[in-house]
Amino acid sequence: MQIIPGPLLQTINSPEDLKKLSREKLHQLCDELRQYIIDVVSVHGGHFGASLGVIELTVALHYIYNTPYDQLVWDVGHQAYGHKILTGRRDNFPSNRKYKGLSGFPKRSESEYDTFGVGHSSTSISAALGMAMAAKYKGENERKVVAVIGDGAMTAGLAFEGLNHAGVADADLLIVLNDNCMSIDPNVGALKEYLTDITTSPTYNKLRDEVWNLLGKLPVGKKFSRDMASKLEASMKGLVSKSSNLFESLNLRYFGPIDGHNITKLADTLKDLRNIPGPKLLHIVTVKGKGYDLAEKDQTKWHAPGLFDKVTGEIHKKKFDLPQPPKYQDVFGYTIIELAERNDKIFGITPAMPSGSSLKYMMEKMPNRAFDVGIAEQHAVTLSAGMATQGMKVFCNIYSSFMQRAYDQVIHDVAIQKLPVIFCLDRAGVVGDDGPTHHGCYDIAYMRCIPNMVVTAPMNESELRNLMFTAQLESTKLPFVIRYPRGEGVMADWKTEMKEIKIGTGRKLKDGKDLAILSLGHPGNFAAAAIRDLKHDGVNPAHYDMRFAKPLDEALLHEVFSKFGKIITVEDGTVVGGFGSSILEFMNAHNYQAEIKILGIPDHIVEHGTPKELHHECGYDAEAIKQAVLEMMKGKISVSSLMQ
Repeated sequence: MQIIPGPLLQTINSPEDLKKLSREKLHQLCDELRQYIIDVVSVHGGHFGASLGVIELTVALHYIYNTPYDQLVWDVGHQAYGHKILTGRRDNFPSNRKYKGLSGFPKRSESEYDTFGVGHSSTSISAALGMAMAAKYKGENERKVVAVIGDGAMTAGLAFEGLNHAGVADADLLIVLNDNCMSIDPNVGALKEYLTDITTSPTYNKLRDEVWNLLGKLPVGKKFSRDMASKLEASMKGLVSKSSNLFESLNLRYFGPIDGHNITKLADTLKDLRNIPGPKLLHIVTVKGKGYDLAEKDQTKWHAPGLFDKVTGEIHKKKFDLPQPPKYQDVFGYTIIELAERNDKIFGITPAMPSGSSLKYMMEKMPNRAFDVGIAEQHAVTLSAGMATQGMKVFCNIYSSFMQRAYDQVIHDVAIQKLPVIFCLDRAGVVGDDGPTHHGCYDIAYMRCIPNMVVTAPMNESELRNLMFTAQLESTKLPFVIRYPRGEGVMADWKTEMKEIKIGTGRKLKDGKDLAILSLGHPGNFAAAAIRDLKHDGVNPAHYDMRFAKPLDEALLHEVFSKFGKIITVEDGTVVGGFGSSILEFMNAHNYQAEIKILGIPDHIVEHGTPKELHHECGYDAEAIKQAVLEMMKGKISVSSLMQ
């Protein structure tokens, strides 16, 4: 299906074309750009509401600033679809987030207009400040740098670190604070209340508008009006609002709040700010999902809705004849409630992902025992540690790639003190369309090297429930990692009775005679499928679900190495330092000799695509496992075996 952009948008192949438009045409361009994103995302999928909310800002920035010479840094990047379309990628935009297509986020290797690769929140201020300081050092006094950050991303510590330095760095930097009270879920915390106070103060907003209108009628020079307005506005802030306290106390000149959907006002404001040197912050107020009524009303649902009918708003869902397995995240979400109803010491914590992690179910049912702490992974971990010192059993649910941001806290605040915090790492392995910034490739390697850490991965939903049950027992005294992938499991009838699993024990799923396949976590299902197919090739592998990357089941491994000279390990983590590496370490420590092949995520950055495409590319799907077995058994398969 070919999607045709509007007539004006068809003429925009770069920001240079945009600059040729009259100001009167900008409204039409915004309408066409918004509609084109709706048309493409409804058919091809992707993030939705965030880009619709910054259409006017995107157009105004590229209209006023000299990009790419002027550096524009988008935080997270969910909202950069309009930016991609205006910077030469309009016709290729339908390939967004598809295998070998455009990235769903700004990416330096994709375009010179993408000045900084993003995907995780709150990096924009620090990165943009670094660019501005470098420009100053090189004498590029005409180069401007702009960071666009949302109020959700502003809650992370890194954003405050950047603000703190920006105020004293004497660099020419504009920070645009896009305030829509949303990240993926509604924002939480004191900062949200603070910004709400600014944007809703009727006295401040009314008085500010009246002063600007009055000054516009005075027969005086522009400089006098601007200086007078600045002084009066500063006085107003101090009198009727808290708005000057935070940002201006950090030596950032504060402007706003202004309507982020008024393209004319935005363009005028940015033009003025472009000529004001030093660090400054423009506060704009927008609506996530602007221009698509359903997305405005339910911003969480329409953050990334999948394919949908743009006319009716019906979100297309796969239809199945038989009951389907649930998502692992939902198994977690419902199981933690079951456990918490039995154990009053259980708490749930997530950093801004209550919907994605499914902790929202517990937050709704037990609001005093489940918390969204905002985009603050470090705080989530140390908060959990603090609660654990008081005897609480805390399930700290963080996406695998986001846990990377709290690594010091895991070591310093949890592992060293042997606190039994339970880390549930959602989105482990390759996650699909979000690509390299979101793949959970590294957690097996970075967690298993930490002393006092238990690292586990369930093969199915029942095992996830059993591991959660085990982790919250009073007898479990160490930090406990449970990692599981994005998406569906394998058990439609998943609500099994929970049982304790002895820490450090695996299980033999199938006996065999030719070689052993050792799997960790969900890829064990790929191994099982490969083994079923290998019957036709006369190969009879044994299959062990190891369950634990740390501690290893040494009794089971002694059995494996005593019986088999050929071993294949399978995991959805990096082959460098991961589960397969732990098997090599065991073999070396115990002086065994065996041929071992490690299947998992290779030692390079994996780009975006569907999980199925990426499992195949990385070489650990069922077909890849089968081929690895056949390669290892080459010349060893007898004619009699093939005839059986």
